Amino acid sequence: MEKLFTKIANWVAHIAGLPLTFAVCCLIIVVWAVSGPFFGFSDTWQLVINTGTTIITFLMVFLIQNTQNRDGAAIQAKLDELIRVGKGHNHFIGIEHLTETEVEEIRAKCERAAKRHDEQIAAAAAKKAVAQKRGPKTHAA
Repeated sequence: MEKLFTKIANWVAHIAGLPLTFAVCCLIIVVWAVSGPFFGFSDTWQLVINTGTTIITFLMVFLIQNTQNRDGAAIQAKLDELIRVGKGHNHFIGIEHLTETEVEEIRAKCERAAKRHDEQIAAAAAKKAVAQKRGPKTHAA
């Protein structure tokens, strides 16, 4: 059942994102609007478009959320694997399960560490530039 739902959700998400789908939806709205005078702009005429768009929107919310959840989980798994095999810190694996406040604290720590690292690199580059500017020291005897 889960595989079937995933297959349908992926297909619907793909179709919904196509320019042709948008054009067809616009055409449906134009046809509905143009048909208004023929139906006397009745309550039933309005109910048709309201009911149709509400049902489609309701179903699309769940399909799109499912697709985004899977995409997010897949990206997270890939990032976790890169951290695991790379030079990153393994304690970052799984932080998506923390609260927003906890993640924000980790992000702030990372920003401070990056700033310290940038400052160290800038200081080393400045020291190197000064040393190069002075040139090689020669000793006169």
